[in-house]
Amino acid sequence: MNVEHSVLHRYSQGALERQEALCCPVEYDRDLLQQLPAEIVEKDYGCGDPSRYVRAGDTVLDLGSGGGKVCYIAAQRVGEHGRVIGVDMNDDMLNLARKYQPEMARRLGGDRVRFLKGYIQDLALDVEAMERYLQTHPVCDLKSLSALNAWQTEQRRARPLISDDSVDVVISNCVLNLVDDAHKAQLFREIFRVVKPGGRVAISDIISDEPVPAEFKADGELWSGCIAGAFQEQHFLNSFVDAGFAGVTVDHWSAEPWQVIQGIEFRAVTVTAVKGYGTECVDRGQAVIYRGPFAEIRDEEGHVFPRGERIAVCARTFRILTEGPYRSHFIGIAPRILGEPRTWCAPPGTRRHAAETKGGKQIADSSDGVCCC
Repeated sequence: MNVEHSVLHRYSQGALERQEALCCPVEYDRDLLQQLPAEIVEKDYGCGDPSRYVRAGDTVLDLGSGGGKVCYIAAQRVGEHGRVIGVDMNDDMLNLARKYQPEMARRLGGDRVRFLKGYIQDLALDVEAMERYLQTHPVCDLKSLSALNAWQTEQRRARPLISDDSVDVVISNCVLNLVDDAHKAQLFREIFRVVKPGGRVAISDIISDEPVPAEFKADGELWSGCIAGAFQEQHFLNSFVDAGFAGVTVDHWSAEPWQVIQGIEFRAVTVTAVKGYGTECVDRGQAVIYRGPFAEIRDEEGHVFPRGERIAVCARTFRILTEGPYRSHFIGIAPRILGEPRTWCAPPGTRRHAAETKGGKQIADSSDGVCCC
């Protein structure tokens, strides 16, 4: 069973005529929807609204952008200084999204959206450029196949569709489950590659409470219907961690399942995460205090934070705990004069004596975003 063929066929039909079975009920901001053409609103298929995680000025990448609905909503959120990139492999969906680009540029006061043809599990490969290459270099034997492979390698290196560390936030709406299982690990690596250090992801998708059985995966209709390729819930979260993301959070969980098939519950979730600031561990005398409410927590790197204790951290960890998604949970403490950088990683739970940071800067972001320094 060819997963890609099944998905392409089903969503090409969806671009021509609305397919009710392809979507869950989703509430979008009605004011933002009013700016969109009715055809795009009608022929949208998803299970969440990742656009609400977009900020003003962001460069946004929407994976599996389809008819462009979420892209055009996100374009209103990013404002005149932001931009939105949609990537999809389906020509019919791309044609629908591009059809309204001039009109949407007028409505938004600027052309800040573009749609690219590509595979979301291979974001470096420009598929439209490859199609142009194949028009003059058809593959008909091993020699021409080898030439195509060499062209793809050079294109990914020299002219990637999406460059390394180039987007502020990656969003996706019920699309990751459409990728063949063999390519899912590569998919998460590609997402990690293109996000800027400190950047974010917000992925809405369908997950299952139990592993999806083999007979489901052999059914093309269940693949294109977001069932056969659904991630088991823990596997979905682990996929972000394994790719290198931190702060992995289930931000939305549908209390009621979307479908129940042979006792397996399939439900919509939205997961958020952030990309850290590299791996270098440099000590500059900084510390953090975990606020609570738990007695102790541990992050993906094995750092342990007992509640109320001044814990020594490297500069990289300090930055993500005080600027990233954890900032409302930690108090950052920096010495009055930062120490000279030195390579160092303390054992988990190492305390920093108060004397080392007296008179320094203390960062205490409350949950409402007010900062007291």
